[in-house]
Amino acid sequence: MRNLILMSIILSIIVLSVFSLCQAEVRYSITDLGTLGGGGSIAFGINDNGQVVGASEIAGNSAVHAFLYDGTAMNDLGTLVGGDSYAYGINDSGQIVGNSGGEYGDYYTHAFLYDGTTMNDLGTLGGHSRAYGINNSGQVVGEDEAGAFLYDGTTMNYLGTLVGGSSSYALGINDSGHVVGVGFIVGGYHAFLYDGTTMNDLGTLGGSYSYANGINDNGQVVGWSTLDGDSATHAFLYDGTTMRDLGTLRGNSYAYGINDSGQIVGDSGVGYCGRERAFLYNSTEGMLDLNNLIPSGSGWVLNYARDINNSGQIVGWGTIGRQTHAFLMTPVPEPASVLLFSFSLLCLKNRSRI
Repeated sequence: MRNLILMSIILSIIVLSVFSLCQAEVRYSITDLGTLGGGGSIAFGINDNGQVVGASEIAGNSAVHAFLYDGTAMNDLGTLVGGDSYAYGINDSGQIVGNSGGEYGDYYTHAFLYDGTTMNDLGTLGGHSRAYGINNSGQVVGEDEAGAFLYDGTTMNYLGTLVGGSSSYALGINDSGHVVGVGFIVGGYHAFLYDGTTMNDLGTLGGSYSYANGINDNGQVVGWSTLDGDSATHAFLYDGTTMRDLGTLRGNSYAYGINDSGQIVGDSGVGYCGRERAFLYNSTEGMLDLNNLIPSGSGWVLNYARDINNSGQIVGWGTIGRQTHAFLMTPVPEPASVLLFSFSLLCLKNRSRI
C-alpha cells in the first residue's frame, strides 16, 4: 500500500509538471518527396493510406508530369497524349484524377482518371476539361469549358450554375456526393455547395468573391472569400449554416483542405510568390504556421499546404536548397504524452506486485 501511495504521488507530480507540455502544439516530421528528375515538384492531394499525388518536372525540365508517391518513391503517371499532366486528387482505393495536356489555354487538355495502371481520358462536355476531386465511390468532379461536371463512372454530367450565373467549376466532393466549387455570377463569383439536386450559393464574408475548395464527410466546407470592400481575402469555414472567417497569419489567407476532424490547411501571405506561409487551423488553437511545427534547422520554408488526411498528414510544397519541392508532414507523438503513457505502464506493473 505504501508503494502504491508513493507511486500515486509521483504520478501526480509528473502530470502537473508536464501539463503545459501536453498543451503544446503538435509537432511533425517532414519528408521531401523529391522530383521526377527535374528541378521542382508540388503536391495537391493525399488519401487516408498516405499516398500523395501532384506534379513534378521531369529530367531536363522539358515537361511536367503527374506523380503518385507511394510511401517510398515518386512514380511518373505519364500523360494522355504528350505535353504536361497534373494530378489533383486521390481516393482511398488509389484512383487518381487530374488533367493532361497544356496547362494554360490548351483546348486539348482533358480530365483523366488513373485506375492504378492506365490513365483514362474522361473526355469533355466541349472544349477542354480538368478533374480536381474524387470520392471513395469513384465519383469525379471538375470543370469543363461548359462548366462544373460530375462524372459518375460512365457519364460526365453538367451541374449547371448559380442563379443568374454564367459558368462554374467543381473543386471538391465528399463521400455523400456533395460537391463544392465556384459559380461565376454578375459582379463577381461565389462559393457553392451542390447537394445532389441544387447548387446552393454560400455567399461571402462581405465582399464580392468567394471560392470553395474542399468538403469533408461532415459537410464542412473550406475556401476563401473577400471581406467588405474586397480589400482583403480570408480563409473561411462553412458549417452548414454560417461562413466563418478563420483570420490570417499575415496579409491574405486561403483554405484548401479539411479532414473529418475539422483540421484545415492552406496558406497565408502578403500576396506575392515566396512570402506565403502554409498553415494548419484547428478549433482550439486557431491558425498555426506550419513552419513552427517542424524540426528547427530542417532547411525548409513551407509555403503552401493543399490537403490533410484523417491521420493528420499534410501535403503541399515549399522551398529547400533553393528548389521548390513537394512535402509530406506526419504528426509525431508529443514527448509529454509518451512519458505519461510509459509511466502509467510502470505504475500498473508495480501495482501488480503489491
